[in-house]
Amino acid sequence: MSAELIAILTLGVTIVVSMLAGFGWVVRRVDAVDSRLGQRIDRLSDEMTEVKIAIARLEGPPRHLSLSR
Repeated sequence: MSAELIAILTLGVTIVVSMLAGFGWVVRRVDAVDSRLGQRIDRLSDEMTEVKIAIARLEGPPRHLSLSR
């Protein structure tokens, strides 16, 4: 094997390894962001439920039409 062939093969392996490492880093990063975002959405959902209950208590029961004759 010539020196040029060894250099090309080494370069190819290096590029593939670095691309795989970069892809792994991106996947880990996206998972971390997704986890944090999921927690924030869950907290917001809980808060919205509490707000809906509070509004329902303020409004009271629905008013019925009374027909007076």
